[in-house]
Amino acid sequence: MMLHWRLLCTVVAFLLLQGCASLRGPDPSDPLEPVNRKVTAFNDLADDLVLRPVAVIYGEVLPTFVRKGISNFFSNQSDVMSFFNSLAQLKLEAASRNAMRVAINTTVGLGGVIDWATELRIDKHKEDFGQTMAFWGVSSGPYVVLPFFGPSTVRDSVGLWVDTKTDVNQQVSDIGARNTLTVLRLTDKRERYLSLSDAVKQASLDPYTFTRDAYLQKRLNDIYDGNPPMLDDFDDPEQPAPMLAPNRPSASPAVPAKSAAPEAKP
Repeated sequence: MMLHWRLLCTVVAFLLLQGCASLRGPDPSDPLEPVNRKVTAFNDLADDLVLRPVAVIYGEVLPTFVRKGISNFFSNQSDVMSFFNSLAQLKLEAASRNAMRVAINTTVGLGGVIDWATELRIDKHKEDFGQTMAFWGVSSGPYVVLPFFGPSTVRDSVGLWVDTKTDVNQQVSDIGARNTLTVLRLTDKRERYLSLSDAVKQASLDPYTFTRDAYLQKRLNDIYDGNPPMLDDFDDPEQPAPMLAPNRPSASPAVPAKSAAPEAKP
């Protein structure tokens, strides 16, 4: 969770530094922009009327340590899905680390409320079904904005459906308890992004394009484990955006490239 939070903050900071002095023309990755903007307006209205006020009250009423425990609890559940998706992408090291996280946090961490795994330097490696499909060569398709769920792509929308159906919370038989967990998770997530969403609205001339570009860049980083390919024709409008149809990433975790001088031959 922490790694993805830092990555998202880095992307937002990068876009802020680039400035939003002028609005760009139609984006080839967003042919559905007119419809997406209408859905975004609907989501913003729902957020202003319901989601944000509830998240603000949630943050003001509950102590920090309680909110942290709730976040850890749901993060532990996501580690379960990350384990299976890591296996599906042949990322055995990431799968083993996620398995250790779940085992430690579920037992000595009281069901995940306490994140002992992070304290033991067993970092989180988040994977979802959208990333799994990307690993096996499924193109993302155009950018879409989903009602209530927000930024996505055609591929990630399918991935979200699969992730939702297989989520640990969905296995709870009691409907009331399941719905309570779902609402609590959404509220917790919205509260954690209050400052970020406010900053986006205040800093950008067009929050829609800002959010779209940040989302697509973050997903590209997610798919390539923080080491996306650098294409010389990235800014060429005649070329498709690389996040739409990435090549199959390597199964091994990405590591920073190291420069090494060639060995001298005797």
